[in-house]
Amino acid sequence: MPARNTVQRSIIEDELRRLANHPTADEVYEAVRAEHPSIGKATVYRTLNLLSDEGEIGRVRINNGADRFDHQAFAHYHVRCVECGRVDDVMIALLDEGVNEAAAEASGYQILGHTLQFDGVCPVCRAGEKNDGASTA
Repeated sequence: MPARNTVQRSIIEDELRRLANHPTADEVYEAVRAEHPSIGKATVYRTLNLLSDEGEIGRVRINNGADRFDHQAFAHYHVRCVECGRVDDVMIALLDEGVNEAAAEASGYQILGHTLQFDGVCPVCRAGEKNDGASTA
């Protein structure tokens, strides 16, 4: 049974869509709190987890970092900047189901799905590296 559509839930969903930058739960909470100080941190965390569990939003699990939330719930991959932590979508073709079957066969696990995270340096950080190396003569 889907959760009821409360005012708080709508506010949190709207803020996630407005941010549209794969924010952490803390970042969503801070943005919500700025306009709606009566909504508590636990409500934001609980609602994000519920929306993710229901498939209404995406959850991006970051290796060695806080989970990020994605207003786009369809299957796609992500790239994380190793310099600043920024997370962006990577719109490439998904690996076919054969990769899940191969992983199941190789591991003995029942594979439920897969995620793929690319790591790199974002354009903003790359531009900063170029500027840091520029001569000031």
